[in-house]
Amino acid sequence: MVAAFAVVELIGGFWSGSLALLADSGHMFTDAAALGLSLAANIVAQRPVSARHSYGLARTEVIAAFVNSLALLAVVIWLVVESVHRIADPVPVNGRAVALIASGGVVVNLLVAWVLSHDHDNLNMRAALLHVISDLFGSVAALIAGIVIIYTGYVVVDPLLSMLVGGLILRSTFGVLRESTLVLLDSVPAGVDYDSVGTALAGIPGVKSVHDLHVWAMVPGQRAASAHLMIDRIERWPAILMQARQLLARDHGIGHVTLQPECFGKVPTAGTIPIVPQG
Repeated sequence: MVAAFAVVELIGGFWSGSLALLADSGHMFTDAAALGLSLAANIVAQRPVSARHSYGLARTEVIAAFVNSLALLAVVIWLVVESVHRIADPVPVNGRAVALIASGGVVVNLLVAWVLSHDHDNLNMRAALLHVISDLFGSVAALIAGIVIIYTGYVVVDPLLSMLVGGLILRSTFGVLRESTLVLLDSVPAGVDYDSVGTALAGIPGVKSVHDLHVWAMVPGQRAASAHLMIDRIERWPAILMQARQLLARDHGIGHVTLQPECFGKVPTAGTIPIVPQG
């Protein structure tokens, strides 16, 4: 649907002379590619873990969101540059044709947005939905531009509204771009206090200190943590591990936990070597 209507807007944009339609057409072509990329990423992400990909391929959805966001930024830059040229050198615009074609764009984008709006937790789907919503803004702006031109003949409204849409797209895109970048950099997830995680682990009875603590998100909504715990007696480790996992899941939403025990003195088994804390 998106690709087919992008062709309609491309032809209509050249026929009517409307930058708003041409911008929305280019945006919709980008959206069609973005939706295809998102679909491919969703399919790949369903593959199970393997000897080569021990975490699975779920992060392909984050990569798709990142690439889609960069594509949107490129569209915005082109839109602003072309709008400035149109404001400096206005061209005739067929307002009736613009309004008619833009109305169809509004309907198409509303239908696609409704289909994509059912999964709010998937970053990849959110990025794809952002593309479609920004397209919806573009179609609405083109519709308004067409109506204004019909009744006033003020053709500069076409590039002005195109720039406004570019600003709205930019504001939404930065959120997804920032979130996907943080995931790809293995940053501490939003909503998790790194120091609080360390303090909570250190507060478990039997734990003397915590070091080499790492907290990240494998994909949005799937938090992970790893750490070395210095404990007083190795035989207490099973109970400490269970309590640590329960605490991290309950208080910090961290479900994937890898903890390594280290002991003061000797482990009570034959032939052991004292473990020296690091870091």
